[in-house]
Amino acid sequence: MIEIGKYNTLQVDKLVDFGLYLTDGESAILLPKKWVLRDMLPGKEVKVFVYKDNEERPIATTMTPYAEVGQFAFLKVKEINDFGAFLDWGIEKDIFVPFREQGIDMQVGRSYTVFLYIDSITERVTASAKLQKFLSKEEYDFIEHDAVDILVAKKTDLGYEAIINNQFKGLLYDNEIFEPIRVGETRRAYVKKIRPDGKIDLNLQGKGFGISADARDILLEKLRANNGFLALHDGSDPEQIQAVMNMSKKAFKKAVGGLYKDKLIEITDKGIQLL
Repeated sequence: MIEIGKYNTLQVDKLVDFGLYLTDGESAILLPKKWVLRDMLPGKEVKVFVYKDNEERPIATTMTPYAEVGQFAFLKVKEINDFGAFLDWGIEKDIFVPFREQGIDMQVGRSYTVFLYIDSITERVTASAKLQKFLSKEEYDFIEHDAVDILVAKKTDLGYEAIINNQFKGLLYDNEIFEPIRVGETRRAYVKKIRPDGKIDLNLQGKGFGISADARDILLEKLRANNGFLALHDGSDPEQIQAVMNMSKKAFKKAVGGLYKDKLIEITDKGIQLL
């Protein structure tokens, strides 16, 4: 199935005077002649970005957009009309932000952090500056001191809000920033603290100047300190895992899976045993 607003790997079906048609085996889509590369021959697989043109027809391009559907991005406003704002997407098509999704009124020439999604009514790629409703509600798959990728999303009174791993929100405090930083940057950061309410504090230096802990190492250390056994397993309550391991159940299960795959532990009904 060809996905709108994302990269697709498709097969060249046939050449025509105005471009070539690509197919996923079920449907075909046009790649206009101006974006056709010399080595795109029938039968060859090519990676293209797919969007809808101004007539709402799916179309492919070899241009590189600033973001795909399902991602947060920092984009500049090109135009505003009676219905909303249009942001520079990096391709010939702009991204539409309805007024209801702006939060504060956008201004031409300014850039804003937005999330790209498919509108359920219009079926168009749309952007929203109301970031909170697009953040993940899943358990974190990282622990304190882990390295993460961030998008610096917004300046606040305390510092900078950031999107972590394109899923969660964190905060960099002004008094812990010792280098130039600006909204819209993507960079590496470290999880300083996960608060009881789920909020995440970040810093740019990391524990021990960027040396991050690893959930596997923490679990191994805990096992060795407890004579090689922990009464924890997949069925344990998240609160119990948090209390014993200081990590989420998701991070714990990931660590257990890695150690089991490496044949370092045995999983029993009563818990996990170091081998």
